[in-house]
Amino acid sequence: MRILQLSSARHFGGGERHFVDLANTLFARGHDVYIALRPDSPLKNELSKIPQDNFLTVSLSNSLDIGSAWKVRRFARARRIEIVHAHVARDYPLAALGIGGTNARLVLTRHVLFPLSRIHRLTQKRVARVIAVSQGVAKSLRAHRIFDEHKIVVVRHGINLSRFTPKKHDGVLPVADRVLRVGMIGEISPIKGQQDLIRAAAIVAAQRKDVEFIIAGEDKSADGANRRQIEELIQQFDLGGRIKLIGQLDDVPGFLATLNLFVSASHSESFGLAILEAMAAGVPVVASATEGATELIEAEVTGRLIPIGDVDELARALDELLSDSDLRDALSAHGLRAVRHCFTLDRMVDETELVYREALRHDR
Repeated sequence: MRILQLSSARHFGGGERHFVDLANTLFARGHDVYIALRPDSPLKNELSKIPQDNFLTVSLSNSLDIGSAWKVRRFARARRIEIVHAHVARDYPLAALGIGGTNARLVLTRHVLFPLSRIHRLTQKRVARVIAVSQGVAKSLRAHRIFDEHKIVVVRHGINLSRFTPKKHDGVLPVADRVLRVGMIGEISPIKGQQDLIRAAAIVAAQRKDVEFIIAGEDKSADGANRRQIEELIQQFDLGGRIKLIGQLDDVPGFLATLNLFVSASHSESFGLAILEAMAAGVPVVASATEGATELIEAEVTGRLIPIGDVDELARALDELLSDSDLRDALSAHGLRAVRHCFTLDRMVDETELVYREALRHDR
């Protein structure tokens, strides 16, 4: 198939990991894969095996960027594109305009639970399929009633397990003898629950001296207010020597390999790719029971689920698991087995190829 993957993403997160893993695997399988990105896209470096001639650079400045839509249309016509696949909500109307006058079919992926705006109704007639990354996202899409229900299909994320092959850590973040490490990865934002982890850490740290906490993630707020709030809370609880903020990670598998426990304290999670990556790395997970986490974790088998925002319960779960290495090992083993069985990258790409074939059979 001749496939154009399109994304205006300005930052690299879970949706962008999905984008590059999908594009790279489709290319490796022999598909003609083309890429449309912003000039400053953080995705470009992750797509180095795809020929430079297959890239289109467009501004993708907003949902009605007519200039970008025309560039996409000319590019799609010249290369006889069959599938245009858009991954960011603001790109959906632009991609719909971009397939006008071509034989291409439009596929969208929805990564989040937030409602779509009225402008997305413009895309309804030209959409062949809408991929939801979880049952929760699919439910949200159906509730919005923008796309026909028969066009919505669930394809859950898959993990490139080769990225998580055990390896010796390079020692950038050394751990003292007999110190256990609890880590979190995610954008520094109230919805991700870093403040909940800090409050739980204060409870745990008061009871035991053998644990440290690492919070990895970038503050994307314009003025850095989210990180300042986190720093102030750490100072308030006098946890400066027990909690480290390390900013954006370049080596997620390497970081996960240093952890004894992974925490996802999100108040809302459409899927939870960081949870899945921790499970793939063999790290036991404690997660708030968001819609995404409950689809990934079988409670007390592949991980520990706690009520959203319940700091006391989070502290109890951390203390119990830190005190019981056998329980950690059991959760780790079962979690890794679940990822290998249900969440492989090959499974995700197989299902996406099927969506594309269905889209090509779809009568507009």
